[in-house]
Amino acid sequence: MALDDEELEQLGKRVRAGGAERYHAANAARGKLFARERVARLVDEGSFVEDGLYANALAEGLPADGVVTGQATIDGRPVCLMANDSTVKAGSWGARTVEKIIRIIERAYQSGLPMVYLVDSAGARITDQVDLFPGRRGAGHIFWNQVRASGSIPQVCALFGPSAAGGAYIPAFCDVVAMVDGNASMYLGSDRMVEMVTGEKTTLEAMGGAAVHTRESGVGHFLCKTEDEALDTVRRYLSYLPANYTQKPPVAEAVAPPAADLAGMVPPNERQAFDMRKFAKGLLDEGSFFEIQALWAKELTIGFGRLDGEVVGVVANNSMFKGGVLFVDSADKATRFVQLCDAFNVPLLFLSDVPGFMVGTAVEKQGIIRHGAKMITAISEATVPKICVVVRKAYGAGLYAMAGPGFMPDATIALPTAKIAVMGAEAAVNAVYANKIAAIEDADDRAAFVAERRAAYERDIDIVHLASELVVDAIVPPDRLRTELIARYSTARDKDRHFSRRRHGVTPV
Repeated sequence: MALDDEELEQLGKRVRAGGAERYHAANAARGKLFARERVARLVDEGSFVEDGLYANALAEGLPADGVVTGQATIDGRPVCLMANDSTVKAGSWGARTVEKIIRIIERAYQSGLPMVYLVDSAGARITDQVDLFPGRRGAGHIFWNQVRASGSIPQVCALFGPSAAGGAYIPAFCDVVAMVDGNASMYLGSDRMVEMVTGEKTTLEAMGGAAVHTRESGVGHFLCKTEDEALDTVRRYLSYLPANYTQKPPVAEAVAPPAADLAGMVPPNERQAFDMRKFAKGLLDEGSFFEIQALWAKELTIGFGRLDGEVVGVVANNSMFKGGVLFVDSADKATRFVQLCDAFNVPLLFLSDVPGFMVGTAVEKQGIIRHGAKMITAISEATVPKICVVVRKAYGAGLYAMAGPGFMPDATIALPTAKIAVMGAEAAVNAVYANKIAAIEDADDRAAFVAERRAAYERDIDIVHLASELVVDAIVPPDRLRTELIARYSTARDKDRHFSRRRHGVTPV
């Protein structure tokens, strides 16, 4: 049918208005923005160019088929994006919804542009399953495209409502996921389905809410109080990354770090905990540290920061939590972040204060060897500039996991407080001399024997001794560490990044 200008304008207004007013009101009551408002608040004013506006225009009640897709700029940099419209059948997917999502991911990949997903969807429309589910351009092709684009372009998700069933995999295939507390959820089966299949009575919040996924499962990366905070998180995340894997991260104006006594932050007693996040912030440009997954596996801190305006990825042990020991979750957390940085040319900075990997029946049953091997594999395969700084200790396989000398770092730097060893002195003396110590009956003699053996062990792992044996490349006082790092990253910036003659490795066990 032919439309005159006024009819076309009215059709466009109806489509852009989304679903019925009662659905807008219900969302507003929960603190949820309209999908198009989310897009408007995220992107530069007037920059959004929409695709597929008239998808399913001849159907009743399906404006744009429930998803907004197109291209825009964020802080002047082009991106592609999609946004589920939860006022249209709860943001559920129909055949044209799927096609629109596939097309925008394909465009992002082909154009080398970041892809942003603003998710708020109840999943597939069961009534349309034959049209949207099984075919070559069906829902599965969304995930295929996400996997193909992974590591080629940044993919970031902000989750404002549910991401249900198969749709939960859109966030899962993104680099990071920001979730709005109280509204966002991810789950493969609804609470009703879970009860029907397993008999378990639960709620969507308890099973797949934002707090669960950002604190317990690790599927979510940022717990946001409001939608604006989630949108700001997307914006800030992208500010550290290039548009695609062929480019370098954007450089910002250099800013001096805040005044900080770095030496005073590190207790001489290795059993005394300290917050490595404060140490990192004292090294980095002021205000630049952007922590990722701050609420999960807190014994390891990861995030982006800047040194003299240049982006770096920080991997740091934090003794404030579980003594900084590496567990299954912290190994997974490190693995993925290292791969992310390596994919997008972000140099890596390792701040080591690690007693090693956790031992015991529980973690062995969880597969600590398998997870630790994946972390060490990621460290090995990372070809970006990487520097290991031993802040206080690096014991056992923890040295390997923090890019120790055997893993081709561009430098291993030790602070004067550093120790590198298979294990700490107390544990080592006990391991080697346990029987002899037990056989010494006099308490004073026993204490003297232990002290003598401990002193010998400490001499063996003395940091100057290790430097003389070229185990470490430099011993640097904390107040000169930032300057040292800036200089070393500058010389490593254009290093050869070839790693191995192969198609790809095989994931460890």
